[in-house]
Amino acid sequence: MSTALKLSDDLVEMAKTHAAAEHRSVPKQIEYWARLGKAVDDNPGLPLQFIKDTLLAVQEAKAGQLTTYTFGV
Repeated sequence: MSTALKLSDDLVEMAKTHAAAEHRSVPKQIEYWARLGKAVDDNPGLPLQFIKDTLLAVQEAKAGQLTTYTFGV
């Protein structure tokens, strides 16, 4: 379900630049920021890069991009 939102022009302009750099649409960039912000808010003790890496790993797993890790090798 999608919902129309009114966003500030400044936010949309910032999103355009980041979206282009990350090869995302502007709405997907803003959605990414919202998901990242929620994850940070839910996990205030974790470093930002760890949260970003975890979100990426979840998407890689959903895409079947898994590799076996052998402990002690």
